[in-house]
Amino acid sequence: MSIDKNSLLFKFDGRPTMKEIIPLGLQHVVAMIVGCVTPAIIVAGVCDLSPSDKILLVQTSLVFSGIATLIQLFPLFKKIGSGLPIIMGVSFAYVPTLTAIAGEFNLATIFGAQLIGGAVAIVFGIFVKKLARFFPLVVTGTVILSIGLSLYSVAVKYIAGGAGSETFGSPLNWLVALITLGVVIFLNFFTKGNLKLSSILIGIIVGYIISFFLGMVKFEDTSALGIIQIPKFMRFGMSFNATAIISMVIMHIVNSVQAIGDLSATTGGGMGRIATHEELSGGIIGNGVSSILGSFFGCMPTATFSQNVGIVTMNKVINRSVFVFASIVIIVAGLVPKFSAVLTSIPQCVLGGATISVFATITMTGVKMVSESGLSKRNVTLVGISIALGVGITQVPDALALFPSWAISIFGKSSIVVTTLVAIILNLILPKDTDSDGKE
Repeated sequence: MSIDKNSLLFKFDGRPTMKEIIPLGLQHVVAMIVGCVTPAIIVAGVCDLSPSDKILLVQTSLVFSGIATLIQLFPLFKKIGSGLPIIMGVSFAYVPTLTAIAGEFNLATIFGAQLIGGAVAIVFGIFVKKLARFFPLVVTGTVILSIGLSLYSVAVKYIAGGAGSETFGSPLNWLVALITLGVVIFLNFFTKGNLKLSSILIGIIVGYIISFFLGMVKFEDTSALGIIQIPKFMRFGMSFNATAIISMVIMHIVNSVQAIGDLSATTGGGMGRIATHEELSGGIIGNGVSSILGSFFGCMPTATFSQNVGIVTMNKVINRSVFVFASIVIIVAGLVPKFSAVLTSIPQCVLGGATISVFATITMTGVKMVSESGLSKRNVTLVGISIALGVGITQVPDALALFPSWAISIFGKSSIVVTTLVAIILNLILPKDTDSDGKE
């Protein structure tokens, strides 16, 4: 659609026409919905949840992602929320940590750790100016690179049909996954506009249709589900485990640093200015509050969605009404259990084929950030050793066999924890330097 350069769409306040708001708001919904619900589907699979609980987990992901977005758009007490045009959703970045906790403990342990992690995010937001110095570009890039690498095994298991599946590793699963991936790649490189922005969603739709005709789609009985279902308070319970809490706290801090980048990109690319300290602080605090609220109802940690930030920087549409409309659509979709049931019926090979491109993008985002920080001897050492220890330990299950069980749970289950800690320590102790291949 053609947009008048003087339209209210390019101003944060004001009310454009619904004719303008609806297509632009739906564009944001399309860009985020798959990424928002897939972590819930993955974790539900690890926890072996019943079909009804799996649907409920997807519902809460949508409902509270919409609520988290509204908190960002309308800051509470002028402190909780950024007041910026941003879309929030359940983040893939947490998946390795969530699956590690779910595999060793249960959902209740995830939500207990998330409650504490959200509180730490609030503290980080309050002191963001002082704490951000521990996470320069090279450290943040290293951690994001580690997150991307750790997600590859998740994607491949899904491509093969999902761990525990009777058809795991079958050629048919791989065929459907590769067709799905092929559609995503084609749309990303040979189309533009909404087709390009919707590449993952369209790829999943194509894969879903093919799977349906191949008899791979299984619908659960949803006759007992009503038209509307409200998320249930403490449905999955809450328990606290020190090792799970440490892992989740680290991820909330990493996510807070990434939020600084997304919020800054929103103001820089969409509004032509630098984000204020108050906006950055409020955005991180708002996300911490959203994580705490979600933990009581079964929504896993939310984060700023970079793909939606990309839309803002591309079309410059920053009007709050567009994002409010998107939030309402997301919340309404989450309140309809039959819609969530359709999402949970997507074959795992289809999800794997679509999301491996997302995981690859996360990895390359980390590579790009590391490159931008400069390839000095210091940075190369910091990145190389951090990734080597983080990935290496998790690939050798017996590497910590003689350590206490709590140490194995913290450092042996997720490469991200080790990578983050080593990167921070090396950044503090290695002397600053500049060489011909890098910069400070």
